[in-house]
Amino acid sequence: MAWSILFVAGLLEITWAIGLKYTEGFTRLIPSVVTLAAMAGSIILLGLALKSLPVGTAYAVWTGIGAVGTATLGIILFAEPATAFRLASIGLIVAGIVGLKLVT
Repeated sequence: MAWSILFVAGLLEITWAIGLKYTEGFTRLIPSVVTLAAMAGSIILLGLALKSLPVGTAYAVWTGIGAVGTATLGIILFAEPATAFRLASIGLIVAGIVGLKLVT
């Protein structure tokens, strides 16, 4: 169950990271509220997952999910470059997440 909670926490991290772009410096109400709610939810769920997962593993997976999701959505939503090196680097982060899951 802790891994599922951690996964949702990672999805919320992606939500708030992408949401920051849409808040325009927290000048737009709805995106700002959604972003702040996602931030709070992400941290709360990370804290719940830490009840039974090692902190180093959980934090690395949480940030990894956020990094991979945010980088991927940056490519899709904001036309950020999808160079081979960038995609390979994202793949390495995914490999790290999988590796941490396998050894925990």
